[in-house]
Parts: sequence; C-alpha cells; structure tokens
Amino acid sequence: MSIALQSRFAGELPELTVQWKAEEAPEPQLLALNEPLAAEMGIDAAWLRSPEGLGLLTGTVVPAEGTPVAQAYAGHQFGGFQPRLGDGRALLLGEIEDAGGTLRDLHLKGSGRTPFARGGDGLAAVGPMLREFVISESMHALGIPTTRALAVVGTGKAVYRETVLPGAVLARVASSHLRVGTFQFAPLLMQASGNTDLLRRLADFAIARHHPQAAEAENPYLALVEAVSVVQARLIARWMLVGFIHGVMNTDNMTISGETIDYGPCAFMESFDPATVFSSIDSWGRYAYGNQPSIALWNLARFAETLLPLIDDDSEKAIAMAEQSLGGFAPLYEATWIDGMKAKLGVPRASTDEAGPVIQDLLAHLQQSQVDYTSFYRLLAMAARGDSEPVHGEFIDLAAFDGWLARWRALEPDADAMDRVNPIYIPRNHLVEEALTAATGGDLAPLEGLLDAIRSPFDERPGLRRYAEPGPKEFSASFQTFCGT
Repeated sequence: MSIALQSRFAGELPELTVQWKAEEAPEPQLLALNEPLAAEMGIDAAWLRSPEGLGLLTGTVVPAEGTPVAQAYAGHQFGGFQPRLGDGRALLLGEIEDAGGTLRDLHLKGSGRTPFARGGDGLAAVGPMLREFVISESMHALGIPTTRALAVVGTGKAVYRETVLPGAVLARVASSHLRVGTFQFAPLLMQASGNTDLLRRLADFAIARHHPQAAEAENPYLALVEAVSVVQARLIARWMLVGFIHGVMNTDNMTISGETIDYGPCAFMESFDPATVFSSIDSWGRYAYGNQPSIALWNLARFAETLLPLIDDDSEKAIAMAEQSLGGFAPLYEATWIDGMKAKLGVPRASTDEAGPVIQDLLAHLQQSQVDYTSFYRLLAMAARGDSEPVHGEFIDLAAFDGWLARWRALEPDADAMDRVNPIYIPRNHLVEEALTAATGGDLAPLEGLLDAIRSPFDERPGLRRYAEPGPKEFSASFQTFCGT
C-alpha cells in the first residue's frame, strides 16, 4: 500500500517550516493502533503493522512526495511571550485526504531533535505518548473536537528523564496544526520589512482550510477572528461540561480549527472545585479548571492582535473592530455552557431564568461537599427515576441539598436524556496512571481495558464498575501531571 501525502502547508508557507528528518527507531514496536481512525483515513491497519507502515509511523520511511517539516511558531507560555518555539520534537509529515475527502495533517511527536528543540533531546517516553492516545480517544468519544492519535510506536531508544524510560513516537491526526502561536510568529518575520504578505498568506490559508465562509465576508480577516472565537467558545464550554482540564493553555496550544491539541499535563477533575490544577508546572493556578474560559478569551485577543494590520490600515479602528468581534465570545460560551448544563440535568426545555439559579446553587453544593463531578450526574439520574438515596449520601448539608433536589424535580427532569449526555466512564486519573505504568513495563492489558471502557462512555456495562469509580482520596489529593519533555 502507498500513502498519498501532500505538502500544502510546507509548499504554501515555507517561511514557517524547516525541512527535517526523523531520527532512527532501532527497534520499532507497535504499542497502540487506532484502527477506527485508520479506516476513517483510508489507511489499511494491517499495512500500518508492517515494517513499511511502522516506518511511516516513526517518520523513518516517508513516501517520495512527502516533505517532513518542523513547524515554526511563537507563543505566550504562562503569560510570557516566547518568540521562537516551534516543533522541537515533532514533524509534520504532510496532509492526507481522508475517506470523506477532507484534508488532515499527519504529525509525529517524539521523532527527535529539530532546530526548535531549545536544548531538549527531541524524544518522548512511552507513558506521555500513551496518555495522549487515551485522553484524545476519550474526548472524541465524548463528542469534543480533538486531534486524535493514530498510533504509538515504541522506538527501542532510551529516554532520560528522572529515570531511564523506553522511548516512543506518537502519530497524530489533526484538521491542521495551525495555532494562535503560528500567527504570532509570522509578524516577527515581517518586522524588518513591514510587508504583510506572509501574514496575509497565512490568514488566507487558515480561511481556506478551516473557515471558508470568512472568505465571503466584507472583511475576511475580521470574520476569521470571529470564526475562531466561535469554535473556541464552544470547545471550552464542552471542556467545562465534562470537567476536563487542559493544564497548559499557552497560545501555541490553541488551534485555529477549534480542536483540542497537546495532551500534556491534562486530566479530568474528580471532586468539583473550580480551583483544581493538576499540572506540576502551573504553580500559580493560571490554567485552573475555572480559569479556562477567561484564558481562552485572553488567547483570542493575542490572535486578534496579529491580524490588526489586515483588518484595517487604521490601527485604532482595527482594534475597535477586533474588540467588538471578540465581544461575542462570552455570551456564546455562556449560552453553550448553560444549554449543556440543562441537558446534563435532564431539563433542556427549561428556560434559563428557571434553570440558571438551580445550576449555580448546584455548583456551590458540589464544591462544598467535594462531590465527584462525573458520577454525580449518573446518581442524579437515579433520583429522577425515584431512588434519591445514592445521590443524597454524597452531600454534607442534607437539608440544603434536599431543598435543591425539590427545585430540580419541579423542572421535570428526564433521566434517560441525562444518561445520554453524562458519561459513566472517563479516563480516571488513577486508572490512567496504572495503565501507563504497566505499559512502560511492557504490559498493555490495563491500557486496552481502559480504552475499551472510555470509547463507549455513556453505556453502562457489566464488569466495568472500577472504571466508573473515583480514585482513592489520598491519590487524588496529591495527583500531578507532567508535560513529559
């Protein structure tokens, strides 16, 4: 079998790329293969298991027409601007038309040092690459826009972190890898000349790839700002509804497409608390669960700043236009989140005036009693069917919760509708760690069991009870995630 790789990004925007080769993988071993995604991409899964297929998945065997490149981008990392980031340990192999005719990136992570490595070794360990596989598959199953892992291949190389770990390469599929940080890098190349040609070509590329309706607008570049704001408002609302915490919402980790990208120090919240942080490097809580909507808007403001020269020649007028466009983010986010919360509570037809206070009071109760955010809604569905004892036992102030329960029941909740939108299985942090530790040691069975559960998150199945239960309190209290570099 041959893969038809295109090189549109590298061909149309060469200033934002460096042609590069992956490092050799001396003993490639397939650890995880996403067969449904392979079928969706029109790639034979059996071929991917072959030596030639493993070569593609590690970047060591690339079709003749392929042009692997490391992508250049800048970014605000924890609020501080870094002008030169880029793919330090990653390569864009090219684009593939999937079975539906849609162009999608095939990208590697952990394929070796590039000119953007900034002192890193360019490698990745088995655990973090499998984490991205697990979490991205969960997000996809939950209906949340995301990049997806096609495969994780062990390289046979040692990776040196706190200890010596087995190395791996992740092959990832995305609508594209255009980021806010990509747009932040382009103006740096134009500073000397003042020429906006590169920025315009980049914006036109993004419009054609992701937001073609913007091309028909009176001001296409203002329309691009608005389109990216819309997809990000909806994305962040969906994160919040399932308790997902990205952990490192730097501008180079926000896509123009509206897909979730870069599953490093990410995790799902268990006990409800807006201040929850899992990332070991987020000591100030900048990217805490409750801060994600405001950080997204901050990132979008940085995106809009890059496009000001294209929006209008008058900088003050351009700023005013961009600010007005971004003004739509908060109401769209709020409306999407409120609608999602009404669905989670089984009352989608309730008015916001009716449901709003019920929702806000519920969040206060959940935080006060440190209730598990995922399992609560399944217990609440049992209460909608008449058995309120399980959910009743989760709360400290029983009288106050009983009062809330009566107000919620007055809205006539639909238990079956609740179960269709509230997952019973998510990647529980203790189970993810268990699976990654076992896989690092060569045992893939826990990983396969976890993947089986989370790929059907809404359907309760016999024998999977442990996948629905929160982790031990002592584990959750000290749990941290790491970026893996």
